[in-house]
Amino acid sequence: MYGGDEVSAIVIDLGSHTCKAGYAGEDAPKAVFPSVVGSTDQTDVDDATSKCKLYVGSQALGFRRDHMEVLSPFKDGIVSDWDMVDSIWNHAFKECLLIDPKEHPMLLAEPSSNSQQQRERTAELIFEKYNVPALFLAKNAVLTSFASGRATSLVVDGGGGSTIIAPVHDGYVLQKAVASSPIGGELLTDCLLKSLESKGVMIKPRYSFKRKEIQLGVCQTVDLDFPSTTESYRLYSQRVIASDIKECVCRAPDTPYDESSYSNIPMTPYELPDGQTIEIGADRFKIPDILFNPSLIQTIPGMENFVEIAPNARGLPQMAIESINKCEVDIRRELYSSILLAGGTASMQQLKERLEKDLLEESPQAARVKVLASGNATERRFRFD
Repeated sequence: MYGGDEVSAIVIDLGSHTCKAGYAGEDAPKAVFPSVVGSTDQTDVDDATSKCKLYVGSQALGFRRDHMEVLSPFKDGIVSDWDMVDSIWNHAFKECLLIDPKEHPMLLAEPSSNSQQQRERTAELIFEKYNVPALFLAKNAVLTSFASGRATSLVVDGGGGSTIIAPVHDGYVLQKAVASSPIGGELLTDCLLKSLESKGVMIKPRYSFKRKEIQLGVCQTVDLDFPSTTESYRLYSQRVIASDIKECVCRAPDTPYDESSYSNIPMTPYELPDGQTIEIGADRFKIPDILFNPSLIQTIPGMENFVEIAPNARGLPQMAIESINKCEVDIRRELYSSILLAGGTASMQQLKERLEKDLLEESPQAARVKVLASGNATERRFRFD
C-alpha cells in the first residue's frame, strides 16, 4: 500500500547503454549497470524444449559462459524485447535496490521520441507484473531541465545509442522540434576500437588471459582459449575496455580536427588489463570530433559503410540550430541562452567549451549563446536523478 511521503519513490532510467535506478531526491543513482542482457539457450531434458536463461548486471555479464550471446532490448532507440526489459527491471528491484515494488511509487524516465504504444506497454508491465501503487512517466529532457531549475531549455542528451536534442518549453517537450543523430557513445567507442586495431593494437578481453606471478613483482600473461565464446560477448568485453580508454584520454578539440595539425601532438599512455601499455595520440581528439563532424567516420578503417547507414547525420551545432529554428520565434532567444548538456557522452572533457564556441560562430548574431553543464562529471552523467 502506498505510504505517502514516508515511502520514497523509485526512479528508473533505462537507457540504450546503461540502466540507472535509485531513490527520488538523492544526488546519484544507487545502481548503475549495463542495459544489455546475456542469453544462453538451455534445453530441458524432461520435455525436450529449449528456453533462454538471461543474465543481467555487470557481475553476471563479467563471467564468461559458453555460447552466451550479449543482446540489447533496443532497436533504433525503441524497445523491441520486453522480456529483456522485464529482466532488467527485476534485477534493479530485487538485486540492486532490494525493495518490493508493491511498496513504492515509480518514476520512469522515457526518451523524448517514445510512442504512445510504448508508453502503454510500459505501464501495463509495471502495473500487472510488479503491482506498483503509482506510476509516472516523464520525458528525459523535461527531467534534465527541471533538475537545472529551468522550465524552458534546449537539452542535448548524449546517450550510448544516439544523441537527442529536445527543446523544452514550460515543462513540455516540443515534439516537432526534436532532433536526433545515431552518433552516440557506443559508436565513438567502436570507432576508437577500429582505429586502434588498424594501428596494430589488439585489445584482449579480460576472460582471454590470466596473469601469474613468476617471481616477486614480475607477472607473466598467459593466453587462454575458449572456442565456445560468442562473437557478441567478445565484442562486449572489448568495448568495456575501449570505453574506459575513451573516458580516460579523449577530449573534444578546441578547433575542428585536422590530420596535419594533430599528427605531432604528445602521446598519452594507457595500461591495458593484460599489462600492455599503449600510446594514444591524435585519436584522443579525432574520435570526440566525430560529434561535430560525422564525415570523420569515413577516415577510420572498418567504419567506411557508416554513411550508407546514416547518410543524413549532422554535427551537434547544426542539430541544435535546426531544432531551435523549428520552435516559435519568441522562445528562440531563451533556448539559445539555456542549452543543457546531459548524458554520459556529454561528460567528455572540453565538450561544453567546443559546443559553445561553434554555436557562437554559427548562430544569429543577436543570439546570446550559453551552454550549461555541471562541473561534476558524475552529476552531468546522472543529471536528473
